[in-house]
Amino acid sequence: MLIALFPGDGIGPEIVAQAKRVLDALAIDGLTYADGLVGGAAYKAVGHPLPPETLEIARRADAILFGAVGDPDCDSLERHLRPEQAILGLRKELGLFSNLRPAKVFPELADESALRPEVASAIDLLIVRETNGDVYFGEKGFRTTADGLREGYDVMSYNEAEVRRIAHAGFQAARARRGKLCSVDKANVLETSQLWRDVVIAVSADYPDVALTHMYVDNAAMQLVRNPGQFDVIVTGNLFGDILSDQASMCVGSIGMLASATLNGSGQGLYEPIHGSAPDIAGTGKANPLATILSAAMMLRYSLGLPEQADRIETAVAKALRDGARSPDLGGTMNTVEMGDAVLAVL
Repeated sequence: MLIALFPGDGIGPEIVAQAKRVLDALAIDGLTYADGLVGGAAYKAVGHPLPPETLEIARRADAILFGAVGDPDCDSLERHLRPEQAILGLRKELGLFSNLRPAKVFPELADESALRPEVASAIDLLIVRETNGDVYFGEKGFRTTADGLREGYDVMSYNEAEVRRIAHAGFQAARARRGKLCSVDKANVLETSQLWRDVVIAVSADYPDVALTHMYVDNAAMQLVRNPGQFDVIVTGNLFGDILSDQASMCVGSIGMLASATLNGSGQGLYEPIHGSAPDIAGTGKANPLATILSAAMMLRYSLGLPEQADRIETAVAKALRDGARSPDLGGTMNTVEMGDAVLAVL
């Protein structure tokens, strides 16, 4: 089993190092690693955010453990050379279309949520986000209007096959959980969303055991704050899912706690914390590695077929929090390595 390690920029190397320590502690037979450069680090080294050598490693790997990309030094580069193109390129080249972002409150962190503890404690949801289409991959550019004004444009589009495959992913996830799926769109004003809703309804015929509801994205954002406990699985497009999953992270207390998986049709996946590269705290030891450690647990479960080892990691994280482990984002003082130590002590 080959894991590609792509730490990336900012705090990426620090948090990936802690996740690797946890994986090593499990002593899994046959587990090997290959390192690759991505993002701003890759651009500075070889002139491209996703070098051919890195892409070749990704294609060979059973799974990718990804840190973060984003470097202020690269903000003025042409768009195709910016660090963020690494993650978009991997999604496109590997066909990674189904992003799973769980959000669940650890009881010990209910007071860290921006919501009232009794509201936050009910959060246990999964956002299934399509990640290979929408405005991020649609036609885009600049043009000049008839009256001489600069105009930027990004085309939002989905075809029915793209919607159908993510709808199946959403229904299957709901079937494995509590049997409720909420499809989030903006069908009242967007033709793309009307197609989305039509296809999701058609796919629902294959899942009579799953209760399907629909919600406009603005209402969904409100409901995540008002009554997040109502949600089991949310399925939505790339742009809406990007925004809602970040919102969900703050509902559970810290963006440093949320893991994610992005899968293709063969089960190969890219696993990463949903936070960014946080260049302002890079090298200070303030980064919370738990989202990356929990991403490694998802990797064991979804791509490597090792659910028992995944359970061990998740149980260890929960126990470390119960024992008082807290990084600065959780109101504590423990540094990145100490948070890793706290998980390892339980393992």
